[in-house]
Amino acid sequence: MPPTPTRWRDHLRYRFENTLSRGPIAIIAWLALISTIVVVAAAIVISLLRVGQDPSDPASQFGFIEGAWMGLMHALDAGNLAGDSGWVLRGLMFVVTIAGIFLVSILIGTITSGLEARLHELRKGRSRVIEREHTLILGWSSKIHSIIGELIVANANQKRPCIVILANRDKVEMDDDIRAKFPSTRNTRVICRSGDPLDLDDLAVVSPNAARAIVILAPEDDNPDIHVIKSVLALTNNPARRSEPYHIVAEIRDEANLEAGELVGGSEAIYVRGEELIARVTAQTCRQSGLSVVYTELLDFDGAEIYIKPEPGLAGRSYREVIAAYAESAVIGIMRGNGDVLVNPPMDTRLEPDDSVIAISEDDDTVVLDKGPAPKPDTSALAEKPPRQSNPERTLVLGWNAKAEAIVRELDNYVALGSEMVVVAQREGVREKLVALSKGLKRQRLRHAPGDIASRAVLDALQVYRYDHIILLSYSDLPIQQADAQTLITLLHLRNIAEQHNVDLNIVSEMMDIRNRTLAQVAKADDFIVSDKLVSLMISQLSENKALDKVLGILFSADGSEIYIRPISDYIKLDRPVDFHTLLEAAARRGETAIGYRIIAHSNDAERGYGVRLNPNKGEKVQFAKDDMIVVLAED
Repeated sequence: MPPTPTRWRDHLRYRFENTLSRGPIAIIAWLALISTIVVVAAAIVISLLRVGQDPSDPASQFGFIEGAWMGLMHALDAGNLAGDSGWVLRGLMFVVTIAGIFLVSILIGTITSGLEARLHELRKGRSRVIEREHTLILGWSSKIHSIIGELIVANANQKRPCIVILANRDKVEMDDDIRAKFPSTRNTRVICRSGDPLDLDDLAVVSPNAARAIVILAPEDDNPDIHVIKSVLALTNNPARRSEPYHIVAEIRDEANLEAGELVGGSEAIYVRGEELIARVTAQTCRQSGLSVVYTELLDFDGAEIYIKPEPGLAGRSYREVIAAYAESAVIGIMRGNGDVLVNPPMDTRLEPDDSVIAISEDDDTVVLDKGPAPKPDTSALAEKPPRQSNPERTLVLGWNAKAEAIVRELDNYVALGSEMVVVAQREGVREKLVALSKGLKRQRLRHAPGDIASRAVLDALQVYRYDHIILLSYSDLPIQQADAQTLITLLHLRNIAEQHNVDLNIVSEMMDIRNRTLAQVAKADDFIVSDKLVSLMISQLSENKALDKVLGILFSADGSEIYIRPISDYIKLDRPVDFHTLLEAAARRGETAIGYRIIAHSNDAERGYGVRLNPNKGEKVQFAKDDMIVVLAED
């Protein structure tokens, strides 16, 4: 079939329609052109016909310029038509006015539609963010509120701090969510944008090259690590990336994917292994009541945190001298000039000129050397070190989730030889997993007891009061609120059993939603491991200070020095009040670093930090009771 012939009108119509498709600017340009043609045509007719306001008066006749001005005014304002005289002029201006009504109406409609489209685009969060030194968060998960809250506190002394969020969510929904959670963000601005963190064009909108730190959150789906690694790759391999290295903190779930993540991120990315972190903290906390409070205090920005400060003036001094050299800070270690971290090193370790001090303090500006000589400790109040025996322990695990295997392996690093762990879970495949796990354990044996952890009959049959430690895990395959409800019911049963048998149960429970911690306080559980909260705190800390990665890695590891909460009566005599300098000396004589204490009388008082005080006033004398504890860094 031969092609259909096209006429010149078809070509003009085609080009006109293509021009209109370019948007409001093109339409306005066409309106301006048509208006100019109408006004110029009217001016020409007026000047040629010598039309005036008074036909009998030649002086009232208009020239081209005056005619063009009159035509423009009539086109813009129909009310000017009433002032005209002479039917020729009225007829011409009537035509111009009618044309102007149509043109102005189209112009107003075009401008209105363009503004609505632009506002809609802005509501979708597509406008570019022009910020510098901001914290960029890529992705959205249940952890984001905790991270934002911590960054708000951390930015309190900063000038015009900003948090920028890029996620596959509606911008308005994100704004409303954050506003509901944080009615006041203090001096921190929170800016949300909708987009895919894997899309380079969407990334460009949030200015990653100008960001001070970039946080990548794992999505809550089946393959979160793949998404995280691809997001890191999108940043590091972006052709438009900056030449300076990024400061990336990313969350990764499966340790098997860590190697791939490190290959992609190199030295620019730090990965927080959430499940491993929770497993380590749970293993350590279940054996030491109050330890989770210590970790929370160290990781959040409200209160004492860990800071690293160069101290060339301390060169040549021993670590034992350094821990007593600060009035408002508790020293926990040394960072060498080459980046090596020594937590609780031997007391005779000497500082070198390029070394930095690692200390717990209220703020970075409170890590200040004491001007005067350190007060003398009361050595007469020191107690003899009692012999410490390691006895086999019985641990009861109620529930099962993805972190349970890691908890079992981690706990094997701490318990004595001959210990036993009983796992109660009503899930398929748990028995098989325990059999496989038991082959790699050295100090404890595993036993599986199927049953409903929320059943009072099951708990009574287990004789839970005979166990040294109880770990209560949430079923991650259940909805969050349902899982926490089951945890709360189980806690109530456990405490009732403890009251009936007049014993204190050492319980560590996992809460999926931090808001349920207040409800759980009714059950008087010793410690609560809030998964998302701890991971969020770790991410927030590392986003502010990359150097903390090595320090925290040592503290949460079974190798090297960890945090222990021990009876204070093993360190000092209880017949007199003592200051913290005396506690420092008592711990130093055993190769340990004292960082705080716990008053057991306040263990259920949330306002007093459940009795835990880190970096206390060193000069304040305290009368300790028999059950009070000291918080130290020690090898074992």
